[in-house]
Amino acid sequence: MKIKALLISLLLIPFYQNLTAQVIVTTLPDSISYWEKINKVGLDISEIAFVNWSVGGNNSVSGLAKASFVRNYHKSLQNWDNELMLKYGLNSQEGQELRKTDDQIQLISTFGYRRDTVSNWYYSAKFSFNTQFSNGYSYPNTTEEISGPFAPAYIFLGVGSEYIRKDLGLNAYFSPLTDKTTLVLNRMLADKGAFGVDGAVYDEEGNLVRRGKMSRTELGILVTNNIKRQIFKNISLDHRITFYTDYINNFGNIDIDWQFQLDMTVNEYVKANIGAHLIYDDDIKATEERGGEVVQVGPKVQLKQMLGLGLSYIF
Repeated sequence: MKIKALLISLLLIPFYQNLTAQVIVTTLPDSISYWEKINKVGLDISEIAFVNWSVGGNNSVSGLAKASFVRNYHKSLQNWDNELMLKYGLNSQEGQELRKTDDQIQLISTFGYRRDTVSNWYYSAKFSFNTQFSNGYSYPNTTEEISGPFAPAYIFLGVGSEYIRKDLGLNAYFSPLTDKTTLVLNRMLADKGAFGVDGAVYDEEGNLVRRGKMSRTELGILVTNNIKRQIFKNISLDHRITFYTDYINNFGNIDIDWQFQLDMTVNEYVKANIGAHLIYDDDIKATEERGGEVVQVGPKVQLKQMLGLGLSYIF
């Protein structure tokens, strides 16, 4: 009987080994992912209608579609943040054609490396790209665009140092060496010298001597600061500011791009938001209407204010 039991045990050894291996495999934890993925889409709608309204007014409907896609990689000494932001808004008002209210394509990617896990300072490289979906007009003139897709498009690429505090939602970046490329891939706008590119050259009789350039390259200093955190219950802050100055062309003349937004959560899907976008760029010339004609003047502060209520879905 002992020999028979021994033989049975020997025959069952492979089965036990296989069963043990299966148990080990199925109880292993999932592989660790160092990627953080956030997808957010939303639609804000505002509407106003009048019926026998004694003080008058025009019916109007506005819509703003927006999306944000975040892909961040965090692993001990490495940090790689990527964000794609898309916005497009339209307004329909009684007695007027459909008009654009917002238009943005922005991609930001920052890679950083630090010497140890204690320091909050990283050696970093930053890339950003900014343009728009469709032509922009100086309404009510809709026959001649004042901007368009890749007209302009701004590309920043540089190296520097970055300070990151994830517990505070704080990010500060300083680069003493950043290349800024401005693209104006619209022949008419390039010939006019829009957005700082060299315009077309004409002789005394008005004949074209040289076409305008469709790009411009600068080298300068870039400083950015981002704060993204919850400041009150159901209220979060998203603050982004950028300073840039060129070494060669008017050094010390600073371009500013500041975006500020408060997101207020009503419930899982309904959110309200209020924000502002301020831009000052010496290469962007403003226009004014004088004597029935639109003329170009010097640079001015550009300000856009937003207030919206709509649906938002995060996945």
